[in-house]
Amino acid sequence: MIKMPDGKLFIGGEWETGTGEEIVSIFPADGSINCSLYGASKDDGLRAIKLAKSAQSQPSWRSLKPHERARYLYAIADGIEANIDRISQIQTRDTGKTLRETAILASSASGTFRYFGALLESSDDLLTAQRNDSLTMSVHEPLGLVTAITPWNSPIASDAQKVAPALAAGNAVLLKPSSWSPLVSLELARIVESAGLPKGIFSVLPGSGHEIGGLLVDHPDISKVTFTGSTKTGRSLAIKAAKKLMPISLELGGKSPVIVFKDSDIDIAIAGVMFGIFSSTGQSCIAGSRLFVQRDIYNEFVERLVKATKKLKVGSPYNLDTQVSTMIHPQHRDSVAAYVDLARNEGANILCGGESPSGAEYKKGAYYLPTIITEVDNSAQICREEVFGPVLVVMPFDDEADVIEQANENEYGLACGIWTNDFPKAWRVGRAINAGTVWVNTYKQFSISTPFGGEKNSGIGREKGRNGIRAFMSQKSLYFDLTGNSHPWAEI
Repeated sequence: MIKMPDGKLFIGGEWETGTGEEIVSIFPADGSINCSLYGASKDDGLRAIKLAKSAQSQPSWRSLKPHERARYLYAIADGIEANIDRISQIQTRDTGKTLRETAILASSASGTFRYFGALLESSDDLLTAQRNDSLTMSVHEPLGLVTAITPWNSPIASDAQKVAPALAAGNAVLLKPSSWSPLVSLELARIVESAGLPKGIFSVLPGSGHEIGGLLVDHPDISKVTFTGSTKTGRSLAIKAAKKLMPISLELGGKSPVIVFKDSDIDIAIAGVMFGIFSSTGQSCIAGSRLFVQRDIYNEFVERLVKATKKLKVGSPYNLDTQVSTMIHPQHRDSVAAYVDLARNEGANILCGGESPSGAEYKKGAYYLPTIITEVDNSAQICREEVFGPVLVVMPFDDEADVIEQANENEYGLACGIWTNDFPKAWRVGRAINAGTVWVNTYKQFSISTPFGGEKNSGIGREKGRNGIRAFMSQKSLYFDLTGNSHPWAEI
């Protein structure tokens, strides 16, 4: 065990006790309390915004050359890397994720800061083609103040994915983590502070949506909001942004299809399907929660999949052999269970799982068994809505046209997995699926260099990749006259 953060908030570069509602961080594996803290109030937020506006307008930050700003990102990356063990333990206590997974997420966050620092080292603006007697160019400048709202399921990785490019672009960032997992974001603030950023450039303001979230979106000095979370909340934020004519990026929910063709390697497909839905205890926006198996192999595949799923190790996040850990909170576990009960009452067949595990080690935790459901139609509620838990629905399909239609018949469009040994088929189906990311013979693999985002109700905009910094900048065109003459229109 390590010493947890003391609960103070990082407001405008100073550590202070929040004046908002109380937040209690619990360890979801046994319900014990990690720490209690007070979240940010509107007054805390107003002070953070004022300090951020002042700091961001100073030449010492706004006018830094790209390679100079890159040094800060490298320092943050180094700080995360040096504290991976501590960050991992804090996040495991805060979210219930396994230590193995939280270590990977922390390492990913370090790589994210390093990647965007490297992009700064090689960033260029554009000297545009000359069309008349003017020298024309296009430059990119910081937007100003950016609000980053991150979810509870992978906070350190989500934080980095938003904070790193926003800082790289020269903005000030106000980070609002979820009240269910605020501690690792506060630990990130400690690392950012150690990197020497000017005071005010970065704040961490956990708290409720009505108390601090609304302010960090509605305030006139906020120039952009980047949000990861539910589609319902994202839609309301989009309306607020539209009223302000403010740019917004939204990474929202998913009900991602996974497609297994009869020509696939079944062993590889089974392993990939299980990883896609049951890793992270299913608490992932990209979870492959709708499985379509070609009818020719449907019965064999489902039988083998159920057998393999029953062997998954469900246990404490501290056990190195645990594959499926606790869920984030008892309330969320109950929500997932309610979805399964609804499907059961509507006639679905629960092949495995469908309940919390029994035994003393699970009694106090928010555990739920990996669940596989069949005998459902693609129009059933369990197939339409995001459950956000270890729940997989399996349906047969006949051919390419059939599965493309079924896969696309959903309001979400975040991700898709395809399993086949036929490359042309993978290409055709991958291009026909309405999703921001398509994996072929793999799932949940990521690269910070590859853009990520969703279609339809899964979001707006893209994160990551070479254009990730540009998403936090405004573009300006400059014209320089080369003639030295007055404009002929004005000549008498």
